[in-house]
Amino acid sequence: MAITQARPLAFLCSVIVLLVINVDAGGIAIYWGQNGNEGTLAETCATGNYDFVNIAFLSTFANGQTPTINLAGHCNPYRNGCTGLSSDIKSCQAKGIKVMLSIGGGAGSYNLTSAEDARQVMPSWMESTLISKEERINMDDLAKYLSGYGKRGKRVYLTAAPHCPSPDAWVGGALKTGLFYYVWVQFYNNPPCQYSSSSIGNLEDEWKQWTTDIPATKVFLGLPAAPASFR
Repeated sequence: MAITQARPLAFLCSVIVLLVINVDAGGIAIYWGQNGNEGTLAETCATGNYDFVNIAFLSTFANGQTPTINLAGHCNPYRNGCTGLSSDIKSCQAKGIKVMLSIGGGAGSYNLTSAEDARQVMPSWMESTLISKEERINMDDLAKYLSGYGKRGKRVYLTAAPHCPSPDAWVGGALKTGLFYYVWVQFYNNPPCQYSSSSIGNLEDEWKQWTTDIPATKVFLGLPAAPASFR
């Protein structure tokens, strides 16, 4: 199946906060890794502000490429300089924080050429804690491959970051599989459903649709963490 590049992200993911609103619990998730001045991963978790931290991004993979992470100025993967994150991840997990690996992103080198290509790439990622998907590929197959690893003694959480309005043109079909635990929906920079001081009707209507149509464990309300992230 032909693959298309993910849509560009019009924000710095390191400063995006996703607020989860659910009937039984709440929590905050954040992207970490694209701002060299944001502190270490361990320091981010030590603030006590977050229940989820998305490491952004695994931006090179597939089509015969060696999977490579891009964490801006935090470390140099080409010199084995990112292995130090292991202790930070364990520190976060000890605090009960779920650490995700976000794959794709707005820039990078990734082009899954088929469902088989996706299957071949998956094993090299399984040492990661979690995987968050932000690229348009054969998502149904990818979700099935990933969820299969969760049956081998390790729990695999699948997450997705679609854009509002619903259904998302990129991952809408895959979300219907019921394989995703967490879905963080970007409700900003999307005029048809974002908050407006004159009316919150569009946001309310879309929120109801997302929380009723998607069989996910939790659906998050994606909000900008700073004015600069909102255009």
